Amino acid sequence: MLHDRVLASTEDEVGERQTGGGLVIPATASIGKRLAWAAVVAIGRNVRQIEIGDRVLFDPEDRAEVELQSKTYVLLRERDIHAVAAPRVKVERTGLYL
Repeated sequence: MLHDRVLASTEDEVGERQTGGGLVIPATASIGKRLAWAAVVAIGRNVRQIEIGDRVLFDPEDRAEVELQSKTYVLLRERDIHAVAAPRVKVERTGLYL
């Protein structure tokens, strides 16, 4: 990976969601603008806030997809990422960087 690029996988992310009341919303349901989560699999050497294994929040409309070894990945710039969920953050904190 070059510069500030982040390669992320959306394979493990669930397509359908569940409301607090228990209603299941299918992945094909049309809603307003919604951000998506992805797992980071590779980073460029100029990436400062993100590490491999983190989950990142991004806008699905501002992404470029690439296929490597029959798997689809999302290619993002670090500045296009809205939040990071990192397991390395201590328990008393939220784990999100905004």
